[in-house]
Amino acid sequence: MAAMVRLSRKVEEIVEDSYDRKNDAEAQRETEYLAAVKVQAWFRACRTRSYVKYLNNCATRIQKTWRGFLGRRYFRVLVKNSVFIMKLNYYNLMATYIQKMWRGYFVRKYEFNYHCRKRYLEALQVKNEIIRSELAEFAEQQDVVQKRIEEHRERLKLEREARKKHHLISTEVIPGIYNSPFLPFPTEQEYILRSVKPLPHPKKSSSKTQFDPAWVGYNEKLPKQLPPLAKRLQGPFRQPADVQKQRYKPFQPTLRVATDFYSLDKAREILKAEEWVSRYNDTLFQPFTRRSVPYEPLLHTTSKFGHLPYGSKYFREADLSKHVANKPFKMLVPPIPVFEKLNDTYSQGQV
Repeated sequence: MAAMVRLSRKVEEIVEDSYDRKNDAEAQRETEYLAAVKVQAWFRACRTRSYVKYLNNCATRIQKTWRGFLGRRYFRVLVKNSVFIMKLNYYNLMATYIQKMWRGYFVRKYEFNYHCRKRYLEALQVKNEIIRSELAEFAEQQDVVQKRIEEHRERLKLEREARKKHHLISTEVIPGIYNSPFLPFPTEQEYILRSVKPLPHPKKSSSKTQFDPAWVGYNEKLPKQLPPLAKRLQGPFRQPADVQKQRYKPFQPTLRVATDFYSLDKAREILKAEEWVSRYNDTLFQPFTRRSVPYEPLLHTTSKFGHLPYGSKYFREADLSKHVANKPFKMLVPPIPVFEKLNDTYSQGQV
């Protein structure tokens, strides 16, 4: 009770004190609020930084582990490849060394043997000497032959000149210019003139003749009594102009010569092409199951009874598969010139 009495007496003081404290708290509220915010911000920043640092350490540890794994794996592959390359180079070096030794041995023993090479060079030298001697002999023979040819040409030239000057030969009455009476014996030119014959005089060709020289016999005088003439004039009894025209008439090849050898094949190809182009069919196309009329194969197809008698019954067919070569044999006999000229040409003493 005493405590209640004391408290009741101090109510006003307590209320005034509380109001004073309240006013002080309101006055310090904003300062305390800003201070609390700053403290909270610092604490949260520290906590966030520590968490980010922890995450960075974890990420760094993971990356370090993964990169180490990849590096070790790549390094193992690199080491494996390096070892393989080293072994390959070593094996190649050893193979090259073996090949070098074997090739050197083989070349020294079989290809570039010193003793065999020496014997070969000696034999080659002997053969060269033989060939040189043969070539020298052949050159001497060629010189002799060429000299004989030149001598023959000079002799022919001298004989030709001597035949031209044959009128200068000496006679029993008058000595020639090459047989001087003041010399003990005639000169060489005199003997050449005596050994050759004079050149024949050229025959005078008549300017009236307009044909070849073989027609000279046609211009002879006709006999008084002529043989009976046939309906068609022939031989020397025809006019020279007609005979000349008959002899030099233009070339008239036969049908066998003028026709192309492959004309039959070309005509067959053209006929087949025209046949395919001009073919028509008025009947409508129907499936095989609905046809009342049996199917009639085309001309170039086969039936159930075999190949159609296209080339054996109707006309000949070119079967290229049976040919011996790409081009067929030219089984043609050349014409006989004598029969081709029969009753078309005329010449003296010939058919």
